[in-house]
Amino acid sequence: MRRIVFLVAICGLMTGLVIPTLAQRAAEPAPPAASEPDDPVKTLVGRLELETYKATVKGLTQFGDRRQGTDRNRMAVDWIEAQLKSYGCPTDRIKYEYQPNPATASGRGRGNAGRGNLAQGGGRLKGVRARTGVNTDPMAQPDEAIRAINMQPTTPGPREMVYCTKVGATHPEEMYIVGGHMDGQGWGQAANDDGSGTALVMELAHVFSSPDVETERTIRFALWNNEETGSQAARAYIAQRGPMQGKEDPPGSGKYPEPKWLGMIQHDMMMFDHGMPREDGTVSKEQRPEADVNIEFQVSSKMAAESQKLAWVFQVANEKYATDYPAVVGSHMTNTDSGPFIDLIPAISLRENERGTQIGAGWDPQWHQPTDVFTTYSDKDFRLGLNGAQTTLGAVGTLTGATIKNP
Repeated sequence: MRRIVFLVAICGLMTGLVIPTLAQRAAEPAPPAASEPDDPVKTLVGRLELETYKATVKGLTQFGDRRQGTDRNRMAVDWIEAQLKSYGCPTDRIKYEYQPNPATASGRGRGNAGRGNLAQGGGRLKGVRARTGVNTDPMAQPDEAIRAINMQPTTPGPREMVYCTKVGATHPEEMYIVGGHMDGQGWGQAANDDGSGTALVMELAHVFSSPDVETERTIRFALWNNEETGSQAARAYIAQRGPMQGKEDPPGSGKYPEPKWLGMIQHDMMMFDHGMPREDGTVSKEQRPEADVNIEFQVSSKMAAESQKLAWVFQVANEKYATDYPAVVGSHMTNTDSGPFIDLIPAISLRENERGTQIGAGWDPQWHQPTDVFTTYSDKDFRLGLNGAQTTLGAVGTLTGATIKNP
């Protein structure tokens, strides 16, 4: 139908016109090629670099597994805050108290009732299943230096998480939350779970905080703590800051310490997609050709329809801006910091595999193990994480109206 309308329009325009001959056309200079309009989001995505992303992951691994309730965790929070400040992203902290139940304190549970069984959270997965769990044996870590860093046990008490904020220029009262959890466990370096997601969020904060970048809406970059024990920092954030949403402080100032939440995007385990375990339980050392970025929402949540729409925005952004790996949308998000938000606002998570089925079936043998160290991963693994960053930057840049100011 469009083609018929187009041809009719062309015929109408041609009525009464003198049509040049082919020879005359050949003698005329070719019209200049139409240039594509500048896409500021594409320019921003181009500022993400593989080596910088890898360096940020490596910087996090200097603190071992960053287990909550330890000095190494507190030092990592300080380091993250210093990095965010160096990007020009103003920081703040959430402070809360964590008193674990005995099962969580001993490492036997996640302390997160209601989040579901991870191995069953996403439906049925046929094929070989490998055992999963949390390593609690320090001697399973063969690297003495890493073992020494991780020796201090966790203790209950006060906790902190850090976040930073890019304030919107025209709608500062509206905000997207972009998160990843900085704590880990298992006597490794938590390079993938969740150094990969933390580094991704930090790299996005770096790009968006550049002096020449302006967004219409606000973006908050949250580095959650206590995810491994049930997302206590995310829950504390909701309890402390949820009631403050959209309120000017001071009144009439145009400043919104807690803008209205438009959506929450979590990043948790971004790098390892090597496929299903073999019959002997081992997993290929090579990234599988079908590797992709998984975008998940929770179909049983009160905000399922809105969350699904947000997920589709991210898949479109992946098609437009990611350089290497495609994205797929799934409906069984579970066991990460977006969980506490699912009945409040549109919430999704990006990750390397389907959390409820593939991770639960042993697709990532590094999960909570001593092998989750920086040297385990290849550039293809890190590039998968970078593609997750490209996907989120493209989507959030579009949603918040990101532009680049003229010098």
